[in-house]
Parts: sequence; C-alpha cells; structure tokens
Amino acid sequence: MSEPIPVSEPIPVSEPVPAGQVAAPLVRIRGLRKSFGTNVVLDGVDLDIGHGEVTVLLGPSGSGKSTLLRCINHLERPDGGFVELAGEIVGYRHDHNKLHELHAKAITKQRTKVGMVFQQFNLFPHLTVLENIIEAPVAVRRESKKDATARALALLERVGLGGRERSYPRQLSGGQQQRVAIARALAMEPQLLLFDEPTSALDPELVGEVLAVMRDLALDGMTMIVVTHEIGFAREVADTVVFLDGGRIVESGAPAEVLTNPRHERARAFLSAVL
Repeated sequence: MSEPIPVSEPIPVSEPVPAGQVAAPLVRIRGLRKSFGTNVVLDGVDLDIGHGEVTVLLGPSGSGKSTLLRCINHLERPDGGFVELAGEIVGYRHDHNKLHELHAKAITKQRTKVGMVFQQFNLFPHLTVLENIIEAPVAVRRESKKDATARALALLERVGLGGRERSYPRQLSGGQQQRVAIARALAMEPQLLLFDEPTSALDPELVGEVLAVMRDLALDGMTMIVVTHEIGFAREVADTVVFLDGGRIVESGAPAEVLTNPRHERARAFLSAVL
C-alpha cells in the first residue's frame, strides 16, 4: 500500500443538493500535482466539470493534458491533491486529512464509472468487434453474455457500424476502429468519458466520422473531457475550453472567449500556431 497523500484542504462529504440550488459538479479536482522525477507535469490543478458538460483541454505537448486525464481515472497516481467523481474520491479513502490509496479491486470498481478512449484505439487484435465490446461488461460487471451482446449491437448501430460485429480490428479503417473503441467505452455505461487526442492518429478524411459520434454524445448529455487540437470541434461542442501550460491552467472559459480573444499570451501564441 502506498504512503498516504496529504490533503491541502478538508474534503467535504457530498450531500444531496436542496431544491432550487445549483447541483454539485460531477468532477471536482483540487490541488492536483504529479511529477515524474524532477519533471513537474501537473502543478496544482483545480477544475470543476458539471453533469452533461463537455470540457476541451488545449495546450502544447508536455503541458499535462494527458496526465490529467490519466489521474482522473487513477491510471496515474497523483502526488498531491485529489479527484472527486460524483462525490467520491477517486483511488483513495479520506482519513484524518490524508488520502489512503484503495485496494486494486476497489479502484477497478471505480474505473467502471469512467470510460476512456485513447489515441491508438487499444482494441484487442485477436478478438472480433463484438468480443472487444462485451469483454469488460462480462468480465468486470459480471453481466450475462446475452445482455452484453444486446447492448453492444445497439451501440454499434449508434456509432454507425451496424453489421460489423464479426469483423476483426485489422479489417477496419482507423476511424472505424476508433468508433468501436467509443462503443466499448460506452458499454460500461460510464458517468464520464475521457478522450485523449482521439483523432490525432487518423488520416484527415477519417477524422469527421469520429467527431460526428462525439457530437452526438454531447447532444445526448454525456459528460466528456476531451484532449484535442480540433479547434472547430472545441468551438462547436465544448461548454468550457481549458488551456494548460507547464502543468497549470492558465486560461479557462467559454469557447467564444478563450478561442477568439484569449487573455494569456501563451494561449494566444498557441492558438495562432494551431489556427
């Protein structure tokens, strides 16, 4: 078991929100820090994300975007601060103002609430599309194969791949593989979806089909955090654009504000290069 992490602020117990008040955020991040050796990757990140919101993370390579995503579902262990999802601290229990890491089984259970779509698809090459999608529901959630298959087929229709359930990943284009990866993430019925540059490995003509699925998910009210350089997608779909540099949030706000008239010089330089 890892050494406990000191908490910089008391963590309140989440309670039902009285009628008429604004709901608590689905994701609450406070003082998040992460270093690899002497390289400080996250340096005190604070961020709230509401239910049904789409947050796009922008920033140069090495700014901490992907590490932030990986800390949210505890693929990376933070060095300080915490992530809270739906009122529950991710990866830890809170005791005497310290966070003590949970056992692996409890962390795995928490991860079922968070779906993640990676840059390189990460499909199992020896499994069919259907087998890729039902693997986690059957193995982790102990669903019946019948129920998991019915949901998988419905999800394939949703992402525009109906009839491809018997195909293998090698028989699909990159865009199709990424849509299977999205269906696989949705199969666990997560509260939150994380996308780590989901289109950066695709040929340009295949990017649109993946972004179209993500737009539909946003319209359906899925809470999403997206690392991307697709500025058009951010402008059209995001509720909030967050710009990171040097492991810190240097600018955050509505797309019209951050993308059109950024206040921070580093954000202006980055957007000028990207656009």
